[in-house]
Amino acid sequence: ELNVGYWLDYFQRCRCDAVTLSAGGVVAYYPTKVPLHYRSSYLGDRDSFGDLCRGCQKLGMVVVARVDPHAVHEDMYRVHPEWMAVDQQGNVRHHPVMPELYLSCSHGGYNREFLTEAIREIVGTYKVDGVFANRWADTSGFTICYCAHCRESFGREIPRARDPRDKNWRDYTVWYQESLFSLMKLWDDEIRKIKPDATFIPNSGGGIGNSLDWKRFGEMSETLVCDHQGRSGVTPPWSNGMAAKVFRSAAGNKAIVGIFGINVATQYRWMKSVKGAAEQQIWAAEGVANGFRPWFTKFGGVQEDERWMPQVERFFRWHKSAEKYLRDREPAARVALVYSQQTALYYGGTQAQANVGDAVNGMYHALIEARIPFEMVHDHKLEELARYKLAVLPNVAALSDAQCESLRRFVEGGGSLVATFATSLYDEWGAPRKDFGLGDVLGIRYRGRILGPLRNSYLAFRGKPGTPRHPILAGFDDAAYTVNCIRAVDTEPTTALGDAPITLIPGYPDLPMEYVYERTPRGNTPEVFLRDLGRGRTVYFPMDLDRTFWEVMLEDHGRLLGNAVRWAMNEEQPVTVVGPGLLDVTVWRQPGAIVVHLVNFTNPMMMKGPIRELTLLGAQRVRIRLAGEEQGQTDRPGGLSHRGERVARVKLLVSGKNVTAKAVGGYVEVVVPGVLDHEVVAVDLG
Repeated sequence: ELNVGYWLDYFQRCRCDAVTLSAGGVVAYYPTKVPLHYRSSYLGDRDSFGDLCRGCQKLGMVVVARVDPHAVHEDMYRVHPEWMAVDQQGNVRHHPVMPELYLSCSHGGYNREFLTEAIREIVGTYKVDGVFANRWADTSGFTICYCAHCRESFGREIPRARDPRDKNWRDYTVWYQESLFSLMKLWDDEIRKIKPDATFIPNSGGGIGNSLDWKRFGEMSETLVCDHQGRSGVTPPWSNGMAAKVFRSAAGNKAIVGIFGINVATQYRWMKSVKGAAEQQIWAAEGVANGFRPWFTKFGGVQEDERWMPQVERFFRWHKSAEKYLRDREPAARVALVYSQQTALYYGGTQAQANVGDAVNGMYHALIEARIPFEMVHDHKLEELARYKLAVLPNVAALSDAQCESLRRFVEGGGSLVATFATSLYDEWGAPRKDFGLGDVLGIRYRGRILGPLRNSYLAFRGKPGTPRHPILAGFDDAAYTVNCIRAVDTEPTTALGDAPITLIPGYPDLPMEYVYERTPRGNTPEVFLRDLGRGRTVYFPMDLDRTFWEVMLEDHGRLLGNAVRWAMNEEQPVTVVGPGLLDVTVWRQPGAIVVHLVNFTNPMMMKGPIRELTLLGAQRVRIRLAGEEQGQTDRPGGLSHRGERVARVKLLVSGKNVTAKAVGGYVEVVVPGVLDHEVVAVDLG
């Protein structure tokens, strides 16, 4: 039986500000009066939702009611069969886990009539601060319903295949999104009629794979909730940081929430399992470091395994103690990684992960390894590049003429670009262009061929090992070449370029062993196109360097990507961190502080979790750039200073250890003695 006091006590110990409680939808946990709203068979004459809701409200907590409308009971189906989801053959869809239930259509009367009435009842009765809808729609892949409502609303035959070249499919994706956005507005409007300061909070999925336009999501939602509860397989822990950056790219300065699960996150859905403390700590810390407000989720109100509770309590109590430095902040990174939902949808199609997602992952991992702070920018919000020095385009293949013009103006204004593979070779609907949309910016021309898969081909480095070389070859002092990528774009320069620092070694037989030797003269085919435009620089790799890095994880490929970003940046990063290990470095600015997060990924289980135990890193030398010109060290009493900002004090918010800081030439330098899981360097400014 639910012990309300038990949970209220735990919420208090965790210093929780808000709670989300299951209320209704497929099951009502309160004495509902809405017809056909299925009451829990275990509820009896109790009001479980109401008891918890009132208890939390007395503690001053924000209370959000959770509804789940994706499944329907038999009685609902018999009265309203027209509200059910239908497959291509016209069959009503049964629930895949509980076949005695039915799946509702997200677009029709179940959501727009029945659930709307249930939401009105919940808000009106309990005066909650918001309604969170779980599984209210498929936001990750366009689940196609062929019911009468969908056919009539779409106005034509619903497509049977997901073909990006089919205009009917493209039109359907637009209709699908507009239908769900109108549903979000309906629910938010109805909630605000009852309680003007309450809002509708949609479960927004887990990141880049969302099929609904993030720009619209961010504009419409007062708060975004990321349902990316954990990792499995080869998902890296930085995936939670990526999700946070994606959600912030949509929501701007709005509060965003990152859900992390108590359970082990796998396809087998062991929902009563308990995640290990080390894995939980890194996942939660990475989300908070990149902008999430943490939300732990627990299935079921009866507790049988308390192993997860001390870890979550410690993290939440620390989060409360550091709250001053975790809000009212702006990202201070100068590098933006551009991601493109339209590229994934209309260029990648059913192979979106292989063609688009893996390129983003490879570039993301390379920037993490290079310890380069960066943010993510949605390709429908390219005006936000104005705050950055460099934009990275990892196979952003599908770009409209207007988007290409935005990037062109960015470079004309002194910005820099790093682009790979098919970037700008297709329009916004995935239709191929005859030439690169950004060809004039990058100084290149398309020769009409995509090459690959390439076997036993290599990249030659110009200049002899040990002699001065182009900065893009930093770290290759003793190497004359490295392996090539998997696919390439046949490209030639259109401007007078210097000798390319990387050229092609054409492929040759890799078997039999007796015939493994080069057949073709190496020539001078460039494998990187570099332009120095004064204030801005451009780098174009005519190959899938980022995607290949993600597949093969060759250190050389990651180093080339990091070097390309550093060279194109042409200015020092806002923070540099030197020391052993693999760290995610995130930097924020507040009106009175600079805050740097260091998340330690150095672990044998980093790429195939879960993490068993944390590995302590040695000392890290952190160098933070301060604002102001003609910067220099002074000895003014009360803190380190220069003609720009004055440093009042420096604190380590996780370990609490004392550190000594010094200001040198417009920078503040700190030695962090070690990082176990997560450290936060807070620089208070005078």
